[in-house]
Amino acid sequence: MNFCSLRWLAWSTTRHRHSFDAERDAKKLHKACKGMGTDEKTIIEILSSRSSEQRQQVKEKYKTIYSKDLEEVLKGELSGNFEKTALALLCRPCEYEAQELQKAMKGGGTDESLLIEILCTRTNQADRDEEQDINAELAEQDAKNLYEAGEGRWGTEELAFNVILAKRNVKQLRATFQAYEKLHGKDIEEAIKSETSGNLEKAYLTLVRCAKDCQGYFATCLHESMKGTGTDEETLIRILVTRAEIDLPTIKEKFKQLYNSSLAQAIQSDTSGDLRKLLVALLH
Repeated sequence: MNFCSLRWLAWSTTRHRHSFDAERDAKKLHKACKGMGTDEKTIIEILSSRSSEQRQQVKEKYKTIYSKDLEEVLKGELSGNFEKTALALLCRPCEYEAQELQKAMKGGGTDESLLIEILCTRTNQADRDEEQDINAELAEQDAKNLYEAGEGRWGTEELAFNVILAKRNVKQLRATFQAYEKLHGKDIEEAIKSETSGNLEKAYLTLVRCAKDCQGYFATCLHESMKGTGTDEETLIRILVTRAEIDLPTIKEKFKQLYNSSLAQAIQSDTSGDLRKLLVALLH
């Protein structure tokens, strides 16, 4: 287990060790949504301070006590991006991501950027070799194969890129990228930019950047979602919700290193109201 994993375990364990009572939370949420007005503070406190598994228990207890789905109750009480975030937190992470994938492919046109973000940044339990040992000979051979499939020929043979980027474990990929630069004097990202374009280029670069520094990749995505005029709230919400119990503490540190500002400060500057309060609460 690496250092980041140990820190995530400590953080996750702290949440699970919270004096948790699903029935008490269900009753508090019912009271928060009962009568005139909504107690957003209580909703934020409960949803942000419980683990995903605990929130599932609260949902089940709420259904048992009140014969209503908590999601439907919150839909009637909340609105906008605050509602979206609250409902996302009530989903299991895999269910939420499945919904996001469906949304990306729904209707006329496809949101390729969303597909790439989700599909190219998750572990591949079905087919990727997740062993952590590094095979130096394989790294050198893969580097040669990538060169011969790209810069070393007229046109690009995507199959070699697909197989290597999709099947090698993260440490093996890092060794391959180092071997590529040593053998051919060019960073693998530069090679991809010169040999591919469009969504294929975006997908390959996402795979490479996540292999090099996954938390740095997400810190950059968060920065991009808040850069300039306007805020991409959907990306901001999706990353915070899906990484909350994976590596969010490390993403926060990376954000600080890269942009000399805390992630909480950036969110406070670019969001407002109850959405801001809920997102900032998720960071603690």
